[in-house]
Amino acid sequence: MTIFEQIKNFFIKPDKVVNGVKLFSVNNYSGGYYYDGNYYNSDIVRSCIKPFYRAIGKLSPKQLKRNAKGEITGKTDLYLTELLRRPNPYMSMSSLLEKTAITLQLNSNAFIYTVKNNYGLTTALYPIPAYSAEKEYGENGELFLKFHLKNGDLKVLRYADIIHIRKDFTDNDDIFGESPAESLKDLMEVVKSSDKSVINAVKNGGVIKWILSFAQSLKPKDLKERARAFEEDYLSGADGGSIVAAQDNTQKVEQIKPTDYVPNASLQDRAKERLYAFFGVNENIIQSKFSEDEWQAYFESEIEPIARQLSEEFTNKVLRDFETIGGKNEIVFDSTSLQFASMTSKLNLLQMVDRGALTPNEWRKTLNLPPIENGDKAIRRLDTATVTDFQEKK
Repeated sequence: MTIFEQIKNFFIKPDKVVNGVKLFSVNNYSGGYYYDGNYYNSDIVRSCIKPFYRAIGKLSPKQLKRNAKGEITGKTDLYLTELLRRPNPYMSMSSLLEKTAITLQLNSNAFIYTVKNNYGLTTALYPIPAYSAEKEYGENGELFLKFHLKNGDLKVLRYADIIHIRKDFTDNDDIFGESPAESLKDLMEVVKSSDKSVINAVKNGGVIKWILSFAQSLKPKDLKERARAFEEDYLSGADGGSIVAAQDNTQKVEQIKPTDYVPNASLQDRAKERLYAFFGVNENIIQSKFSEDEWQAYFESEIEPIARQLSEEFTNKVLRDFETIGGKNEIVFDSTSLQFASMTSKLNLLQMVDRGALTPNEWRKTLNLPPIENGDKAIRRLDTATVTDFQEKK
């Protein structure tokens, strides 16, 4: 059963269309090498967004429950634990997050539909593959989104049932993030034109480079034989061809030089750097040669804001209202930026284990080591204690 076969017609039919956003689309254009808007086909764009969606896919969603004092209890709901591990029968949570991250980078909008049962419990999460999304409002003012799906269907869903992640959320729209299509269109056309010029130059390397003209008329067969003889004697002989050519006044030899324009390396590099700047990456991040500081800067500027959005949206759209009152229950996405810290930084975290700030298994995770028995319990060195404990002992 597909996602939309599980959707129940329980909402009010919308009656007012406001506006929307197109996904994977740009305006029409004529002339030159037009890039069709499917930016993911570009090797440069794909390499720019790969560190982003790989890092998003490594985020680990967890449920946090608090008691009346606001203390984390460590208890979790079994159904929610399974949902955050396997959001639907066809993909894992990491796959869902990666797919969402790719869509977000290409469109500044990504949508996940939350399937709920009769009790309001979320039973599945599905990404929404759509060409466009439009806002609509029902008679009671409730917001709906109308999706034109890639399979040709048209579906209208309650916004309250949609996890909506967005970027470039400007004053141009109160719901959707602004599509990067217009910003990327000219730049991608430069990249496409540069690549096309190089390809054409390579192809033209195999075309005719010499013309033989004869004073008398010859049969086609004789023309081919004379041309073949010239090639074998002076261009492709067994010894590489003679470097001296002799001719009489019955024929004239003319060399044709290709005039294809190939942009110099600096222009191509400049276009590539502009794409890097647009997606917030650099060569070291893309080629996994980054330092600890470089990754930390990239993580804080590109990954962390989306991790926070995911936490807020999952908490509001997956959990029921009474579960989130007073912040007593939420879903958080743990960051794994420490995985990319240097070995020196990871070893220094041992001090946090001694003081109970990290559990042994949390520290072992940064070292890519398996958990140990009783490693989820916080420990503390005997020569350390809280201020209150110290005062009571005095």
